[in-house]
Amino acid sequence: MGYSFTSSARVVGALLQRGTFRRVEDSSLILRRIEFLGSNLLVPSRYEMGYVCKTRNIWTTTPVCMGRRAAKIANRKGAQNAKKMKRNGKIGKEIVSAIKRGGPNPDSNTALAIVLEKAKQLDVPKEIVDRNLNKALEKGQEAYIEKIYEVYGFGGVSMVVDVTTDKITRSVQAIRQVIKESGAKMADSGSAMFKFRRARVVNVKLTDVDKDKLLAIALDSGAEDVIEPTIDDDDPEEDTSGSYYKVVCSSDEYSIILSKLREEGIDFEPDNGYELLPLVTIEVDDEAMDMNKELVAKLLDLDDVDAVYTDQNE
Repeated sequence: MGYSFTSSARVVGALLQRGTFRRVEDSSLILRRIEFLGSNLLVPSRYEMGYVCKTRNIWTTTPVCMGRRAAKIANRKGAQNAKKMKRNGKIGKEIVSAIKRGGPNPDSNTALAIVLEKAKQLDVPKEIVDRNLNKALEKGQEAYIEKIYEVYGFGGVSMVVDVTTDKITRSVQAIRQVIKESGAKMADSGSAMFKFRRARVVNVKLTDVDKDKLLAIALDSGAEDVIEPTIDDDDPEEDTSGSYYKVVCSSDEYSIILSKLREEGIDFEPDNGYELLPLVTIEVDDEAMDMNKELVAKLLDLDDVDAVYTDQNE
């Protein structure tokens, strides 16, 4: 007899918080605590769960709280991994476009030389670079075009979808389909974009740098702002390994900040040319937040989509 871990955890969590158990008709689920190892629910206890004719032992702590923390960590790490994949994909598209417009020789094709140097700085895997160098020479492969689509999300949130595609019709159809299925709405050009500003951004992991040291470097280098990650002060055990400071600057100061960070031995993740930052962030309820995050995830699943920017306060 099998149990879904998620559903079992919910049942156990609900029953533990009420401090009781339930026994109903034969062939129905029962739960009985047979050993208690601590004075509160943060300490594991052993329970017996199963049907009247069958039982099995399970161990449990506080599944509801742990589940929320785990989901938060997974969301952050998943978002960073997705961002790297999309950034690498964008570099690949730029390689193809540069070759289509100026040929495969970086000595005579300045645009290709620049994008190859950027790929090196961003630590784009060699296999991705080589694959796109070959792809550009395939018969029928077209150059990529950059497009922006604007979306009204949920709870008053606006989104900007950054696209690089070799088939405009394909990309717009795919995006419209995702928007329609989610219940969101496409916005007219300019309806959402004015809520954002374009800036160069250096991402520095929270756990890799002392805050005061980073602020000093940013100030000395002429940065415009340092955006701190949102941390739950009520949760001292929160995993911050997926949290980043955003050092915001102009194009003129960007290389200076990168050099300063390298001199200090501080790891960082550069942007892919720019990021869109909201001028004002919007607070939404949990339901709208989850719906917006799901929509963003589905949009990022599309190969033509490089990034999705929102003004939702995370």
